[in-house]
Amino acid sequence: MSTSRVLYEPIEYVERMEYYKDGGYHPVEIGDHFHDRYRVVHKLGHGTYSTIWLARDEISNRYVAIKICTADSGPLETNVLSQLSEPLKSSDIGTTMIPSILDRFNIQGPNGNHTCMVTSPARMSLSEAKNGSWIGLFQIDVARALAAQLATVIRYMHFKGFVHGDLHRGNILLQPQSNFDKLSTKELYELYGEPELVPVNRLDGQTPPPGVSTYGVVPIWLGEASEKVTLPEARIILADFGQAFSLTREKRFESYTPLIIRPPEARFEPTIPLNFSSDIWTLACTIWDIVAQRPLFEGFLATEDDMTCQQIAALGPLPIGWWEKWEGRGNHFTNDGQPNNRATSQYRSLEDAFELNIQQPRNQAGMPPLELSERDALFAMLRPMLSFKPENRSSAQQVLESEWMVKWAIPEYEKIRSSQES
Repeated sequence: MSTSRVLYEPIEYVERMEYYKDGGYHPVEIGDHFHDRYRVVHKLGHGTYSTIWLARDEISNRYVAIKICTADSGPLETNVLSQLSEPLKSSDIGTTMIPSILDRFNIQGPNGNHTCMVTSPARMSLSEAKNGSWIGLFQIDVARALAAQLATVIRYMHFKGFVHGDLHRGNILLQPQSNFDKLSTKELYELYGEPELVPVNRLDGQTPPPGVSTYGVVPIWLGEASEKVTLPEARIILADFGQAFSLTREKRFESYTPLIIRPPEARFEPTIPLNFSSDIWTLACTIWDIVAQRPLFEGFLATEDDMTCQQIAALGPLPIGWWEKWEGRGNHFTNDGQPNNRATSQYRSLEDAFELNIQQPRNQAGMPPLELSERDALFAMLRPMLSFKPENRSSAQQVLESEWMVKWAIPEYEKIRSSQES
């Protein structure tokens, strides 16, 4: 859904009001009652194709998240989740990290017919946890447990035949604390603040049409700074399956993940369909992002050429066929692969990035740095995940069998599981 004209005054942290149009978002107000049971009490957030609301289920007396899709978006995500929520076997823990659809219904509104999906609410995304922190780091036991769960849920998706297609820390959510449902709406507002309602104003001074919300709602902040997340709180739910696809039913050639973690085959082999290995590349980048203070590859206004230069600095030369296909390489490298300008020569190797983004920030924050043996095991896991050629990358199962997962990450996750069961 795209619109180029700016018609309304922007509201910080709130979706663009231009998207409240035919085929777009459904206008929601605090206090709205849906499906004869869900009363909207606050807002959780928004995405390109949905707004997400915190509601009180007046039948089960608990809080739920209602995802109200744009009228022009299909029921793809709910179909994918329905298939993923059927476990291969009862012991498969991957299903515990997939959102359970508690209810589904449709709303007919001024902008069209909207699919609505009810799930348990999340506390915050990993992005929100890091953005809410001055140091942008998770405690190392938490980071290990998060990484183990993420690899586990991706293995589960791949076993079920699905590629997630949009894996990054913004789509990894932390589950709420166990006493959350016991809060009354009044107590919720006392703890986290009442909804902040910002009037919607058109730039031309006219009254907004009926399909546009009368006010923007700033999302509730249920989270806390990343370094304060404790191990028992580090239970994840993988979210946003709007780009997920089944390998047996669909060919997908374009990657929709953010450019800084987009797998390189999406650029250099655009006629070859993406597969499970595209998730493995983004899984590696996301695990790095969870352990480190800053992403492995970064750049606010980075171009595809910038990303390729960073990837070469960290991982080594491109495959010959890709190197020859890369039209812009002469702007950054000599024919024998040496950087030919200052910007390119400043990009970091994996080892330098590790010191700068993991060890030094952890030391400065008074957190223990990683021991040499753990660093080597982490590199040994990440390097094959970040092979340029997708066919050379590890599978999710191989990632979980790596030394770093077996010795450092999975044991931390097992502590969470055992505490839940006891």
